Amino acid sequence: MKLHEIAHARAGDKGNTSDLTVFAYDPAHFARLERELTPQRVKSHLGRMVEGEVVRYVLPGLSALKFVLTGALGGGVTRTLALDAHGKCLSSVLLGLELRDEGKKTRRSRRP
Repeated sequence: MKLHEIAHARAGDKGNTSDLTVFAYDPAHFARLERELTPQRVKSHLGRMVEGEVVRYVLPGLSALKFVLTGALGGGVTRTLALDAHGKCLSSVLLGLELRDEGKKTRRSRRP
């Protein structure tokens, strides 16, 4: 299942920093978002688009997680040569994250 099936996102920017906020459509999915969307996993998923650190803020009253991404805008709106100077596409990229299948248990292979 992709993240976009249980959440939506908004993006903002300030200088060379982007922020992405992911909102669960249903508050019942918020705990899953908390488990799966760690700063490390978000940074790994976004890859080279984020050069700096990723900091996560938990907003339980909104069923949301806010991620602040430093070094994500190629120097900032007035300096970058990127087509998406404000980093709005980062939220779409993040929503493409594949979530772990919670219904299946992983099986370990046994060696004889």
